[in-house]
Amino acid sequence: MLQPMAQQSALESPQIFATRYARAIDLACAEAQWDRWKLPQTCFVEALRRSAEKHFRAGSVEDARIEAYLTSLHLQDLALACACTEGSEAAWDFFVANFKSGLRASAGAILRGAGGGAGRADELADSLYAELYGISATGAQKRKCLFEYFHGRSKLSTWLRSVLAQRHVDLLRTGQRTVSLEAEEEEGQRPAVAAIDAAPSDPDREKYLGMFHRALLAALAELPARQRLLLAQYYVDRLTLAEIGRILREHESTISRQLAQVRRELRERVTRSLRMETPPPGLDDAQIALTFEYSLEDWPFDLSRALVREEKTAGSE
Repeated sequence: MLQPMAQQSALESPQIFATRYARAIDLACAEAQWDRWKLPQTCFVEALRRSAEKHFRAGSVEDARIEAYLTSLHLQDLALACACTEGSEAAWDFFVANFKSGLRASAGAILRGAGGGAGRADELADSLYAELYGISATGAQKRKCLFEYFHGRSKLSTWLRSVLAQRHVDLLRTGQRTVSLEAEEEEGQRPAVAAIDAAPSDPDREKYLGMFHRALLAALAELPARQRLLLAQYYVDRLTLAEIGRILREHESTISRQLAQVRRELRERVTRSLRMETPPPGLDDAQIALTFEYSLEDWPFDLSRALVREEKTAGSE
């Protein structure tokens, strides 16, 4: 177990973070496709560091948990948000083309119960754009880009809906049609986006974690022997991508792609299992998203033991 000060230093220092978690960073960068936006890799690595620092801000944490956290993020969404923060025109064009209509649809759903029409829904959705660009409500000054609050723990579309819902609540509370983040902060209130992390404890949390435990064990057992071996070499033996490549006589970039594929398959298998939980009913999409979030915050079992057991089984096949 790491000492608290050592852990704190690793997450607070960009240089130490980049060196200490190099293998997880390499895997995350490969999956994120950060270079499609001509985004400097250092910017994306810094976004990974900030995400980990925020998530593990209390107490010391084993390196394996931090590495698992980094590679579990919605990495392509995080790279897009980071590129938008850096002002990439290509990233902004992609964001507008792929997220604007969904944001307006979410605003319509939020306002439907309040009797709001399409015009008000568009107004609510569009009110976020200036803040996403980093422009104050008056347009008179630049401010911290709203994307900087996105840390990749959820899908970008889910995060945007959460921010939008919180903004609506804040507007109802203040009785104003518009309110800037600066005004909230000056009044001693947290920004709307920060309030997303302050949800009350879920009474179903332990149930969801138990379901996740069973689903992941079953998903691991269904993987082919070579995929289980890859996971064990990376997460249990803590080998680098290059070391695994030498053992399996594959290039490290190939190993990186294979690991990313295994992780996607595991997530898909676990998702299907949670949706088809027996006895029914299974979990819906929102509950499944919560289950994955809870599993990151409070890992329910020793994955290393499960992988070692599966690796031994694979070796006897």
